[in-house]
Amino acid sequence: MPAMAVKDARVDPVKVPGSFVRLQGAYSGLRAAEQRVADFILKHPDELIYLTVTELAERTNTSESTVVRLCQKIGYKGYQEFKIVLARDLVGPATEIYAAIEPTDDLGTVKAKVFQANAQALRDTLEVLDDVQLQSAVDAIAAAERLEIYGVGGSAPLAQDAYHKFLKLGLHAVALSDGDLMAMSSALLGPSDVALGISHTGASRDVTDALSRARSHGATTICITHRPSSPITKVSDIVLVTAAQQTAFRSEASSSRIAQLTIIDTIYVGVGNKNHERSLRMIERTREATASKRY
Repeated sequence: MPAMAVKDARVDPVKVPGSFVRLQGAYSGLRAAEQRVADFILKHPDELIYLTVTELAERTNTSESTVVRLCQKIGYKGYQEFKIVLARDLVGPATEIYAAIEPTDDLGTVKAKVFQANAQALRDTLEVLDDVQLQSAVDAIAAAERLEIYGVGGSAPLAQDAYHKFLKLGLHAVALSDGDLMAMSSALLGPSDVALGISHTGASRDVTDALSRARSHGATTICITHRPSSPITKVSDIVLVTAAQQTAFRSEASSSRIAQLTIIDTIYVGVGNKNHERSLRMIERTREATASKRY
């Protein structure tokens, strides 16, 4: 979303409830007419609840179908359902969860702001994460003969965390953070395999190219990203989106990392549950294998 639109929005940065998070998360992928409607909603949420779909279309120089299509794109059945949720969000408590960290803040205040930002990233991601896409990711990984997980930079540790979790379930998994290794390994995947790419911006060339190559050979591709219309989503069969806001000293990627880890945890538990008894046996065997390494 353009910086000015976010800055002018009355609901940001102090209060960003679910309906607004969905709207902001989808903004970059909207058509120009839909963005005009979104801009109006973000700037005038109090007015919106009193407008009919026809009146909103007139105020934004769009059509009723554009308004309805926008509401459906962010997960609502139509304009009326969106207004109901919006009204509920507007009467919720306004908590300064995204307050900027000031030079005069003591460590206790910094702690509270950082923890609040991370907690809100989880709540916001819960709003935008699509259950159908999540289930598809669980089903694909559970059925995969081989799972490759790609991540570079700040996403590399997340790829390693995912590898650690899925390995405990007995999956044939590998985590890669080197671009050349991603290129070679993804070229060897096939229709029975899954490639999972993690990229906050969704613009990592190495990860995106690896997913594209894996997909061209028939593998199922999954991405976890903050940008729903980024390059990585164009080469992914399954798209899992996080939501997070920026605070002083912390980019949105910092809080988003917590949400990405939670998505990985959710998939891990979902895959484990599909074959519960076997999963427990695999976890127990891996625990026994490492028991002698502890004091």
